[in-house]
Amino acid sequence: MSTIKVYDKSGAATGEQTVDAAQLVLDRGEQAVKDTVVAILNGYRAGTAKTKNRSEVSGSGKKPWKQKGTGRASFGGKRNPVWRGGGVAFGPVPRDYSQKINKKVAALAFARALSDKIAAGELCVVDALTYDAPKTKVAAAMFKAMGIDRSCLVVVDDDALATDTNEAFIQSVLNLPNVDLATVATTDVYMLCRFKNIVATAKAFEGLMARLARATAGKVAQE
Repeated sequence: MSTIKVYDKSGAATGEQTVDAAQLVLDRGEQAVKDTVVAILNGYRAGTAKTKNRSEVSGSGKKPWKQKGTGRASFGGKRNPVWRGGGVAFGPVPRDYSQKINKKVAALAFARALSDKIAAGELCVVDALTYDAPKTKVAAAMFKAMGIDRSCLVVVDDDALATDTNEAFIQSVLNLPNVDLATVATTDVYMLCRFKNIVATAKAFEGLMARLARATAGKVAQE
């Protein structure tokens, strides 16, 4: 049995929720998490690095000097890679770094990453995140009251302006360092691993647990 702390928007504790250990995936999925994170990070790579080979650099193909009789090493042209200004041998070329991850593997990875956060007590719930006006200082005070002093991912419902959050809160957290915002559908394995703490609204927590349930039931969420 894992316990999840519940807070109000000021950071004051209001209660606790329990998650049955049978709902969590803690006995498998480590390799799935690793593979999925690598695939996500590779997907971020632009793959635009490019150097010119000897056929692409400017310059004549004429021999700089005759083959024999000069006492110097023979060269075929000034575009040779060993010459300054010549082409690059085996340099990078544009490529696609993206990797395909099986849907079941991705679902297992999400279930394991979320289960680890819940079991470690690094996920908490806030009843609602509705502010009267955008105030970064108020949001920072809330995280401080909750004891969060490291990186944090705030997860809101897929409807970003649902009843449990509003535009004022979203604007309040955008300026905070090491704090990012995501919806239930856009939360991925890399986010769960990257951020030390996860703060979810009540509706977002229900959505995360629904994704976890689908993964443990062998069903891949169609996000």
